[in-house]
Amino acid sequence: MKVLDLVCAQGHTFEGWFGSEQDYANQQDRGLLTCPVCAEARVTRRPSAPRLNLSTSRREAEVVAAPTAESAAPSPVTPPNPAQVLQRALVQAVQNVLRSTEDVGERFVEEARRIHYGETQARNIRGQATPEQRAELQDEGIEVLTLPVLLEEPSGPVH
Repeated sequence: MKVLDLVCAQGHTFEGWFGSEQDYANQQDRGLLTCPVCAEARVTRRPSAPRLNLSTSRREAEVVAAPTAESAAPSPVTPPNPAQVLQRALVQAVQNVLRSTEDVGERFVEEARRIHYGETQARNIRGQATPEQRAELQDEGIEVLTLPVLLEEPSGPVH
């Protein structure tokens, strides 16, 4: 597995995992690479040290990585870019929200009420609601969380 540093035309950096250099080139040529933050399709490779994700056990990896007398000198460690760390955390948070909720779309307000009043099974949902509808739900004691447009899916903002 080959791990590459990528950047979209909007400046978002992220990692891409590919079976080979040819796999990366194929996906790039077919327009399959998109930014996980903004869905931008113009993605380019950033210069980076090659990194392979091999399917070895942790124990085997430790044995392979054991320093020799020649390589025992400490190598300089580059601190992570805070913007990249935050960006990765945001992408993971978005993915967690999407994985752990049901998209009820424009039925969000109706479903939130049905869940709150015990008319249907309790579950985590997301969908669309106007600011006025969200205020009404909160007045009824129904907790809602509005997520920024950054978390927008093709069907609309996630709430």
